[in-house]
Amino acid sequence: MLRYAAKRLVSLAISLLVASLVIFLVVEVAPGDPASYMLGINAQPDTLAALRAELGLDMPAAQRYLHWLGGMMTGDFGTSYTYRAPVAGMVADRLQVSLPLALLALVLAVSIAFPAGIHAASRRGGAADTVVMGATQLGVAIPNFWFAMLLVLLFALKLRWFSAGGFPGWEQPGAALKSLALPAVALALPQAAILTRVMRSSLLDILGEDFIRTARAKGLSRRQALWRHGLRNALIPVLTILGLQFSFLLAGAIIIEQVFFLPGLGRLIFQAITQRDLIVVESVVMLLVFAVIAVTFLTDLAYAAVDPRLRARR
Repeated sequence: MLRYAAKRLVSLAISLLVASLVIFLVVEVAPGDPASYMLGINAQPDTLAALRAELGLDMPAAQRYLHWLGGMMTGDFGTSYTYRAPVAGMVADRLQVSLPLALLALVLAVSIAFPAGIHAASRRGGAADTVVMGATQLGVAIPNFWFAMLLVLLFALKLRWFSAGGFPGWEQPGAALKSLALPAVALALPQAAILTRVMRSSLLDILGEDFIRTARAKGLSRRQALWRHGLRNALIPVLTILGLQFSFLLAGAIIIEQVFFLPGLGRLIFQAITQRDLIVVESVVMLLVFAVIAVTFLTDLAYAAVDPRLRARR
């Protein structure tokens, strides 16, 4: 197991290095100059050159990449060109919105997906299974930003149960949670649909195993065998997908945060792109990539610890 973990750790480090290089190159080739954006089109050449030197933009690209990468490895994410504030502090502030939003959406997705997936698997081929699978197909097909706008139209503008957007801060916990309710529902719906299908498929695979047939032969009903023996074994791949979904929810809420005007990581990235604040874009995207790869690494290790056959295949 230690050898397998070491190999996966090396793979993680290589993936992060490649990701950092790709992120840096993509951001660098994007059109627009941060100094020109900050000073405007009427800026004098000498003033523009002085600002580029102050921001470190006059250095060669390779040197800037190594400087940025070295800072990331030591916990220094750089300083925002626009706000002249440490990027680490800006990320910490925005995580106070994005992290609870992702957790709330994940709880909602699990609360919907687990009962629905188990119900569908226990009634395979029946009317309930058909309804659940049809609903999950619809949930996967509906774009979450379109669903978010429908939620705003219905619950904010028509019924006036929730606000259309904004975040009051955690000084008012009740109001803060209420402001995250609609965005969490919009994020949770497609993830719940995916998780339901995975749960159903995993349970059906387990119900065809020999140990389930043995349990049935000992007198257990199909439902009893499912709850006593099938469910805990079916959760292994489901939990793997669940870990990946959390990192996706944390990284993929850019559009939803724009719809609801939430000051989270997604909105920070969007604002940094429009303002050509390159260091913020690079650092935040790299942190999100790290979260995705790290969660994948941890879930892979957990899966391998439970199922040694996975280690044997790698």
